[in-house]
Amino acid sequence: MKKAMNNKEAKEFLDNVQSFGIDKKSRLEKDDDIIIIDGVPSFFYLDSKLIPTLKMLMTKNSLKKITVDMGAIPFVIKGADVMRPGIKMIEENISKDEYVLVVDEKFSKPLSVGKALFPTEEMRELKNGKVIKNIHYVGDRIWNYN
Repeated sequence: MKKAMNNKEAKEFLDNVQSFGIDKKSRLEKDDDIIIIDGVPSFFYLDSKLIPTLKMLMTKNSLKKITVDMGAIPFVIKGADVMRPGIKMIEENISKDEYVLVVDEKFSKPLSVGKALFPTEEMRELKNGKVIKNIHYVGDRIWNYN
């Protein structure tokens, strides 16, 4: 159930997401693990960590990127984890367990937020296997939240 954040919660939240430049006058609400800003699902909690949603990342990206080929898109947007053969580009300095933005190679459109299972160097060396665990994707409950 959606409810407005109290002043203390709102201040703590805004302090944690300063880099996104959220207006202090924005309407802040929460619904279980989702933070809604001015009616848009903008962040969610996973394992007590605050993660930006795809809708927030479309306006202000703060995550490192993994670029996938066009053939991977239908799988990623249905929640599949990202496999090494589908990756075209891996951004520098990604750490294991870091959250990353998965984008398509043609338009660089955000497809999902995932958790890196390996650091950049190891991902590049791999030929097969799962390298990104998909945690939020186009069409999931957070994307479709209203």
